[in-house]
Amino acid sequence: MQKIDTTPSRALDPAKSDWNFVEVWIDPMLSPPYILLLVGNSSGRYLVHDPAEDYKVVFSSTTYDEAQTWLLEDEYEPVEGRLLASEL
Repeated sequence: MQKIDTTPSRALDPAKSDWNFVEVWIDPMLSPPYILLLVGNSSGRYLVHDPAEDYKVVFSSTTYDEAQTWLLEDEYEPVEGRLLASEL
């Protein structure tokens, strides 16, 4: 006889948000444009995530200028606007 596990699963923790803002950056030379996300978090880190690679962090820095320079050197351009966590 097959046994079925009836143990209730643990309740999931609500998502913890530690990000302050997110910016969308694109490589306009590709069609469709390639997208990266620049996320500033509450611990003072700036992380560049690649949505095409399951949101893997592809670059990390302690300053916004350093993250921005990295994106600009790879010829990414910012999409106008910034989404702030405090506005959600």
